[in-house]
Amino acid sequence: MNSTFKPQSTDETRDVLRWAAAEETPLEILGQGSKRALGRPVQAAHVLDLSDLAGVEVYEPAELVLTARAGTPIADVEALVAAHNQELSFEPMDYGPLLGQEPGRGTIGGVLAGNLAGPRRIKAGAARDHILGMEAVSGRGEIFKAGGRVVKNVTGYDLPRVLCGSWGTLAVATTVTLKVNPRSETSATFLLPGLSDRDAVRAMCAAMGSSAEVSAAAHLPEGLFQRLGLAGQDRPGPVTLLRLEGFGPSVDYRFRALGGLLAPFGIAERVEHDASRAIWSAVRDCLPFAGARTPVWRLSVPPTRGAEVVDRLEREMPVEAFYDWSGGLVWLHNLDGELHDVPIRAAIADCGGGHATLVRASASSRVSAPPLQPQPAPLAALAARLKAQFDPHGVLNPGRMRVDL
Repeated sequence: MNSTFKPQSTDETRDVLRWAAAEETPLEILGQGSKRALGRPVQAAHVLDLSDLAGVEVYEPAELVLTARAGTPIADVEALVAAHNQELSFEPMDYGPLLGQEPGRGTIGGVLAGNLAGPRRIKAGAARDHILGMEAVSGRGEIFKAGGRVVKNVTGYDLPRVLCGSWGTLAVATTVTLKVNPRSETSATFLLPGLSDRDAVRAMCAAMGSSAEVSAAAHLPEGLFQRLGLAGQDRPGPVTLLRLEGFGPSVDYRFRALGGLLAPFGIAERVEHDASRAIWSAVRDCLPFAGARTPVWRLSVPPTRGAEVVDRLEREMPVEAFYDWSGGLVWLHNLDGELHDVPIRAAIADCGGGHATLVRASASSRVSAPPLQPQPAPLAALAARLKAQFDPHGVLNPGRMRVDL
């Protein structure tokens, strides 16, 4: 009989995991299920639901530190810190719209399990770069703590970083501590219209290599900017976007400097504060490809090779794509509904290497093709050893990352 366990404390979580380990009974680990369709379908009859393990335990705005229980909705955390003019600088993506769900359903534990990040990753890093500490329960049913609540505390720092991106296959985080940062006074977007993909990548890389302190760089080919659904932003042609943040006079100065540097690419337009933030939220959540069911891939490639990868794939199959992280992140939409996993991964390998993650596809497709990039043998062996140490009975999200993890 299928069961759902809903612990309300770390001790209750430990008790469930001790039972699962003793019985060698697999569990699917969920927060609010917003990312349940990522990775391989979990091979488990029982669910460990962490949605009741919620709430902010400590928030010290003056110390830039926040501690929350793992099931706390990320939307609640972001609203709380925004009320104090602060932010999570890694601006985690909300997968809800892309996966056909309501927005705002992700949890802070899920953000860390997926090591999520948005457009600012090129400057601020991902979730693992902002975690200070955690309390968690291993697949053995053992509670452990790592890290601390102060920014300068580096004791045990590596363990939380290891768990980030493990998709709940190593341990169940019950409480996490993050550093937060002051929110910028001004956000402005430097918008260049009409560039080809290759010229856009050149422009973005030039901007990122300058002293303009660009905090995000994206390019949307023809027709995709319109799909963001932003009021007053009806632009049918290709658009290249660069974000500048900080104090008003500094943003003004850097905008002018960037205009001079990128003058060969055209005359830029300026999108101000609230409209700028709306653009980057839409890019972060991959809204151009939301509302469909056909496969979407997330490609991580060398920034200078992103346009080359897309050009090759466009000649082999019907796809559309846009670029984030200065060209290093390519969102790829397969228009014909086929996976094309082999040619996609071959194109990446031939163009400097990288990773291809299948983000949106049916459950059967996520079984027939590896959703996550297959690891080289040495990394796969290391991952297997970590799994054996943290979850020797294989009770945590079995098969989520690959058949044996």
